[in-house]
Amino acid sequence: MQRMIGIVSVALMLTTLSGCSYFFYPRAGDYAAQAKGASGVDTMINLTNMMEATAAKAKGGKGKDNALDDYHNQLHALLDSFCDVTKEQAKTPAYDLAVTHKKELTAIFWRLWKFKDDQPQRDQHLDLSITELKELRETLQTLK
Repeated sequence: MQRMIGIVSVALMLTTLSGCSYFFYPRAGDYAAQAKGASGVDTMINLTNMMEATAAKAKGGKGKDNALDDYHNQLHALLDSFCDVTKEQAKTPAYDLAVTHKKELTAIFWRLWKFKDDQPQRDQHLDLSITELKELRETLQTLK
């Protein structure tokens, strides 16, 4: 019984505390390395540019194609890159707004994933993602 509790505890920790790692999305680490900038904010800006291009490429597709899978991994790289912001930057109102954009991007992606097989909903959610990415990038520019 204790062994079972230990296994469940470890599994729960791995799934809930993965935080700033790429345990579940290892390709996200590749995208984070490609987008690496001089600072955490620069990396985030580079990732938003990368994601915008990938979202545009994913339009017109269907299902879990390469472009959508790339976008998914880039999203995880972006979400994890929020850990690279300095403590001073994290205390600013601009960072709070960036976190709001992060949450909105996540909600949009959940809906995008739900409609990945259905056109035109997939493309509409990709358009919404592109708009949200632009707003996030503008917010991040004020953090620099």
